[in-house]
Amino acid sequence: MDEACPLCAAAERRDVLAANDHAVAISDAYPVNPGHVLIVSRRHVADLFDLSADEQAALWALLPIVRGTLDKRHSPSGYNVGINVGTAAGQTVGHVHVHVIPRYDGDVDDPRGGVRWVLPDRANDWSSR
Repeated sequence: MDEACPLCAAAERRDVLAANDHAVAISDAYPVNPGHVLIVSRRHVADLFDLSADEQAALWALLPIVRGTLDKRHSPSGYNVGINVGTAAGQTVGHVHVHVIPRYDGDVDDPRGGVRWVLPDRANDWSSR
């Protein structure tokens, strides 16, 4: 645990939705939609690819559990699941975490493309087909 890391601290303080030996699922402190969850590695590591295979598998093992909880609590219409690795990809907290973002009908005007919109000028490839 890194005392200065907000995710290390949050994993100790916030309500835990699910956990295993290598990961913990907690509510996002700044949710983009109701039910936004972070699945956080227990070991303080910035880069997903620096985690062991077991640690990476532990992150993904919590995903169906988190989905089940969010389905019951929020009844979303879909999900975006993603990881930002490195500052060029938008990572702002140097601790591995998976975003599980519930999506709701009408939360954006046109949800087509989903995560493709991280590069807006390249996202809408279907209009040129």
